Amino acid sequence: MNNSCNCANCKCKPSELKSRSYELTGKPGTDGWVKRAPARAMFRAVGYKDKDFEKPIVTLAVPYTNATPCNGHLRELGDLVSSEIEKCEGRSIMFGTPVVTDGETMGTEGMKYSLVSRELIADCIEMMQEAYSTDATITLSGCDKTIPASLIPLARNNSIGITLYGGSIRPGKLNGKDLTVVSIFEAVGQYGAGKIDKKELHDVECASCPNFGACGGMYTANTMSSAIEAMGMSIPGSSSSPAANYDNTITDEKKEDCKKTVEALFCLIKKGIRARDIMTKKAFENAITVVMALGGSTNAVLHLMSLASEAEVKLDIDDFNRIAVKVPLIADLKPSGKYVMEDVYKLGGTPVIMKMLLEARLLHGDCLTVTGKTVEENLKDVKVNLDGQDVIYPADKPLAPAGRHLVIMYGNLAPEGAVMKLSGKGLKEFEGPARIFEAEEECLSAIMEGKVKKGDVLIVRYEGPSGGPGMREMLSPSAALMGAGLGKDVALLTDGRFSGGTHGIMIGHMSPEAALGGPLAVVREGEIININLDSKEINLEVSQKEIEERLKSWKAPVPKYKRGVLYKYGKLVSSASKGAVTS
Repeated sequence: MNNSCNCANCKCKPSELKSRSYELTGKPGTDGWVKRAPARAMFRAVGYKDKDFEKPIVTLAVPYTNATPCNGHLRELGDLVSSEIEKCEGRSIMFGTPVVTDGETMGTEGMKYSLVSRELIADCIEMMQEAYSTDATITLSGCDKTIPASLIPLARNNSIGITLYGGSIRPGKLNGKDLTVVSIFEAVGQYGAGKIDKKELHDVECASCPNFGACGGMYTANTMSSAIEAMGMSIPGSSSSPAANYDNTITDEKKEDCKKTVEALFCLIKKGIRARDIMTKKAFENAITVVMALGGSTNAVLHLMSLASEAEVKLDIDDFNRIAVKVPLIADLKPSGKYVMEDVYKLGGTPVIMKMLLEARLLHGDCLTVTGKTVEENLKDVKVNLDGQDVIYPADKPLAPAGRHLVIMYGNLAPEGAVMKLSGKGLKEFEGPARIFEAEEECLSAIMEGKVKKGDVLIVRYEGPSGGPGMREMLSPSAALMGAGLGKDVALLTDGRFSGGTHGIMIGHMSPEAALGGPLAVVREGEIININLDSKEINLEVSQKEIEERLKSWKAPVPKYKRGVLYKYGKLVSSASKGAVTS
């Protein structure tokens, strides 16, 4: 296969790029042309002319909502992409999807729909591209779950397609400091601990989210957009270019991303390059490497496992530890660091990170990407200049050594695995008495009421994929701990998830989950729990025989939902250790 292509200068006739969608519109000169006349009649009502029926049709997924800054600009991006498709002699079928925003639903029952929405969004995209037999697909994304969901259907059906991230929000500004959405979550904890007053809380609230775009630190959105760029499924630089200006107009950079994304798509159509040609095992290893280097979210484990499952790539949870021991932490980004994605962008963006990792022989340079070129070819002209800044560190003089970011933990409390985010911290061991909470809200209330003490190990259980159902994120209690000044002195364990904005001594995705008879279900108040980073284990200090005896008498809780989306999800979803997939 000749992988080089410059589709900006491509002279292909539109009819040469149209294939699958002839099933929808019919092909001139065939029996299908007559049979598909009713479909064409309906297309004419929305503006199609005779010549349009010979053009390739592109599914354009636009997960827009005016409920959140992460996706509030995607309708405008959708129009820009659709216009570029028209310029390339194609037609788009544009549609929306559900959007559940973590930052707004966090700490409520509504948060249970967040991870569930990943599956629903993916199914919506698959439904549209298959129902209309489109020739290719472009998927836009903004907030956390829309990003992996934008890629799942392409991997699932081995489609010709590409995804485009809507971009990061600008940092908020207050008293000379950069703010993100996590700033207000932590301010809640500061207020509860009496460290700030109501006016200061309100000031942080008003300054944290200044314009359109996804959360600005290396939280889940920027983590997954960077991982997908490293995987080769989005155009170079698009994961780090900002979404909008402070007046909420789309940035020139993001407009250019729209143009280049469409050009790349038509290159993929011309060359017949499909998602699984790009989403190989080595491509997933590149994605994990970038996540480790940037200090990315624990949710990357869940989402990359899910994507690998859909692409039929054999990725195991232990692959994260295997790669982690080779990759240093080279970016000082929030939540644990000082800087935001915009600071990375100013230094050249994700391509600079990838070029550094390639030069350190930590990336596979021969992986194919959506440009039709390899990773190494894409990075050929990227310049790295780290002078006069402390956002990005050299790979040979990193912020933290290899193996000090995401760690897969085991032990008698997590026989199938759990995920811990170290973010460079030197923690080796933590031990303390268990404090049991059967739901996130109970834990948050205890923190806010001053009932949590230094040395405690908080357990929030029955929040897993099936038991929650929906595997809620624990940003509210974790951020409250940080705001109260307990981040270094209290551990939090859960079978739920953590936000990409979480930092501190936090371990999530504990599997098997409590609702399915995982050992977390039988921990008792006050029992000692040991977290050991050398052995990568989380252990309850009682015998294995005692745990097994307790589990024999344990009874599964009655499902909280008897019908609807959450009921169906709870019945179908797999373990977090396998990506919490429903297929």
